[in-house]
Amino acid sequence: MISRHADPPHALQHLLTLEGLPRAQLEALLERAQHYADVREDRSVLAGSAVCTLFFEPSTRTRMSFQLAAQRLGAEVLNFDASTSSTSKGESARDTLRTIEAMGVRGFIVRHQHDGAVAALAEAAGPATALINAGDGRSAHPTQGLLDMLTLRQAKGEDFSCLKVLIVGDVRHSRVARSDLHALRTVGTGELRVCAPQALLPEDATLEGCTVSHDLDAALEGVDAVMLLRLQRERMQEGLVGSLHDYHRDYGLTSARLRRAAADAVVLHPGPVNRGVEVTDEVADGAQSLILRQVGNGVAARMAVLEALLGSR
Repeated sequence: MISRHADPPHALQHLLTLEGLPRAQLEALLERAQHYADVREDRSVLAGSAVCTLFFEPSTRTRMSFQLAAQRLGAEVLNFDASTSSTSKGESARDTLRTIEAMGVRGFIVRHQHDGAVAALAEAAGPATALINAGDGRSAHPTQGLLDMLTLRQAKGEDFSCLKVLIVGDVRHSRVARSDLHALRTVGTGELRVCAPQALLPEDATLEGCTVSHDLDAALEGVDAVMLLRLQRERMQEGLVGSLHDYHRDYGLTSARLRRAAADAVVLHPGPVNRGVEVTDEVADGAQSLILRQVGNGVAARMAVLEALLGSR
C-alpha cells in the first residue's frame, strides 16, 4: 500500500541525475509525489521563496509542470527564455545564473542542450542554491524518471521485482531512457528489455543488465509495461533511420502488437508523441495508455523534488 502521508525526504543539495541515488531516497521521493498526487497543493511549503525556470532549450510539459508545481507549493516563479534574454547578447549561462541568484532566487530548474551543463552550473552556484536538472543533452532527465516510476507504481504496485519492462526506440540519444533505466535498476525491476534499430542503440554502458533486441514482436512477449521513446526526426537527416514509414513498420506499437504483451500491460510515452510513428492513435488513446496520467504525475513528482531541495531553506 502506498503511504498517503509520507514525510518529506531528507534534504538534497541538487538533483542532477538519478544514477547513484540511494533506493531509500528515491522511494521517499515517490512516496511524497504520491502524497501530492492526492492532496494537489500545499502553499505553505515554499511560501515567500522564488524559483526560476532557466531553460536554454524549448519545452512544453516540463516547463509548465514545474511552474505549476512551484505555484502549488506557494513559490513565486520566474520564467527565463534564452531567446529573449541577455544570452543572445553573449552572456554565459554561468553569469545568467549568478545574476538571478543575486536577486535572491535560490531554486533553479535548468534545461540545457549540452551534456553536463547543469552539473557545471551547480558547481558555480552558491552554497544555498539548489539546481534541478530538467534535461541536459542526452545525459539525464531525473524528474521524468521519477514521474515514470510513480506512474508505474500506481498501475502495478510497489514491487518492481516481478515486472518485465520494455523500452522501445531511440535510446542512444535519449536522456529519458537513461533516467528511466537508472530508476528501474534502483527499484529492483525484475527484467529490463530494450528494442531499437542498431543505429539507435548506445555504445556505452547504458544498457548494462538489459536484454537487447531488434525484433519488437519478440521483445513484447509477456511484458508488463512498454515505455516508448520519441523518434527524434533529426536522426533521419543523419541517416540513422531510413524513413518514418519503415520505423513504424518495424518499431511502431499497434494494437495487434500490444496483444503480445501481458493482458494488463500498460503503455507510457514521455511526449511529444509522433502518432503513426512510435504508436498508433488506437494505442495512444486506448485503455492501456498511461500517457496523460504521466503528464499529471509530472506535477506531483516535481512538487516532491522542489520540497526536498527547497522546503527547508
